[in-house]
Amino acid sequence: MVLLRGINLANRRRVSMAALRELLERLGYDDVRTHLQSGNVVLSSTLPPTKLERALERELELELGFDVAVIVRTRAELAKIVERNPLGKVATNPSHYLVSFLRAAPSTEVVRELADVDVAPEQFVLAGRELYAWHPNGVQRSRLAKEISERRLGVTATARNWNTVTKLLELTRE
Repeated sequence: MVLLRGINLANRRRVSMAALRELLERLGYDDVRTHLQSGNVVLSSTLPPTKLERALERELELELGFDVAVIVRTRAELAKIVERNPLGKVATNPSHYLVSFLRAAPSTEVVRELADVDVAPEQFVLAGRELYAWHPNGVQRSRLAKEISERRLGVTATARNWNTVTKLLELTRE
């Protein structure tokens, strides 16, 4: 699974999913499928995840004319992310339950600082390179969203809601 960060935001960095699929196929990737308009791609590649991230970032920048951060998870990793579901018992609205996919685990210092954050009734669980966040009142005015921003975490990150995460897992099985 390939997640592109920062495309199709308002009227900036627009990429149609049909054009993205065609581009990725032309670049030699197989079984290319997209989901929604926010840069969710399922494809087949023989490259290991880290090399695939770097290759796609280079290729997309050349083809699209702007840089795109890419985060990759294998089908097995995605299945474990869904299986783990640490907030599943409290997260009653899947559109308010987000998983942030991180390029790397945050530093020990950031993890320590996050442990002291109190944003109740919002909740979060950091599990390696994923951060699960429950925003019962939505993300718009979320205090938690500010605490777990990419800038605060110090690593490249992109978030997807639970509906999207589970749909992407389904797509990897097709």
